[in-house]
Amino acid sequence: MQFLIMAYDGTDDKAPERRMAARETHLAGIVKMKEAGKAIYGVAILNDREQMIGSALVVDFPTRADVDAWLKTEPYVVGDVWRKIEVLPARVPPMFVK
Repeated sequence: MQFLIMAYDGTDDKAPERRMAARETHLAGIVKMKEAGKAIYGVAILNDREQMIGSALVVDFPTRADVDAWLKTEPYVVGDVWRKIEVLPARVPPMFVK
């Protein structure tokens, strides 16, 4: 089942620093998920100054419980980057999936 994850970074002064500290590990994990067919699409959410303030991901996991289990190990969660996370069931139309 596909899920849309909308995750927003903290708004404190240290938030950008935490994001950058966890970014390489986060991206490496997303690459592995993409190779395994679990990550379909992802983008960084930007503010008006084009600074990263969150992430939007479309993932494919068997259940919501599997998404929650993955989130517990996600570097942006472990690194206290994402402070507000919304997970919604979703479906990507075939023309957008390679």
